Amino acid sequence: MPTIRLENVTKYYKWEKKRYPVLSEINLQIQQGEFVFLVGSSGAGKSTLLKLITGAIRPEQGSVFLDKLNLAHVPPWYWPKLRLTFGQVHQDDFLMRRRTIEENLSMIMNVGLTKRRSAQKLKMKKALGIVGMSGVEDKYPGELSIGECRRVDLARALINNPPILILDELTANLDEDTNWDLMHLLLEINRQGTTIIMATHSSSFVNLMRRRVITLVDGKIVGDVMRGKYGQITDEKKL
Repeated sequence: MPTIRLENVTKYYKWEKKRYPVLSEINLQIQQGEFVFLVGSSGAGKSTLLKLITGAIRPEQGSVFLDKLNLAHVPPWYWPKLRLTFGQVHQDDFLMRRRTIEENLSMIMNVGLTKRRSAQKLKMKKALGIVGMSGVEDKYPGELSIGECRRVDLARALINNPPILILDELTANLDEDTNWDLMHLLLEINRQGTTIIMATHSSSFVNLMRRRVITLVDGKIVGDVMRGKYGQITDEKKL
């Protein structure tokens, strides 16, 4: 199963013909099966780091590996297969409003290897059932609540059974009960062996779940604590 490794990664953005580092000299390794919270203020580089991990963008310096595969050297023909490694929920809702839930999920399955209609239906029902959204296939996103749409986003990420889940502010703007339901669901998914990397501002959930917490400040990792709390810089047990 894939191990994620970043070695001396730096990423810049351009503004008024100048370059500014979004991430600087990032060194990080995440083993298969870990549950990792990525925390930090807005603009700290969390979303950029998630995009580097999936290969959506490339660093100006350093390397990103999935096991021994350097994502900067992946040939174009291999990308469709590589994308099946990651299930992603982005900050913004990616559901198409003029398509039903079934049509939205069918589009992501077309990237995968499931071509038979009956097999697609089965995968869809399974993914929606996992997130507690059975029976919404014929509905449109506008007929669902924000929390229900986020559950469907998660089903979309799970539908191809990826070994790694990348979640960018999954619980933002949701009520506390919905957030807790999602967290319990993620714990169960993680128990089954799926790696979860989750960028979040939700300090209460991070503090209660006590998983690995990586803290970013101004594009640098300033804390990496196992069973940590939100914003914790060092492991208090080692002090």
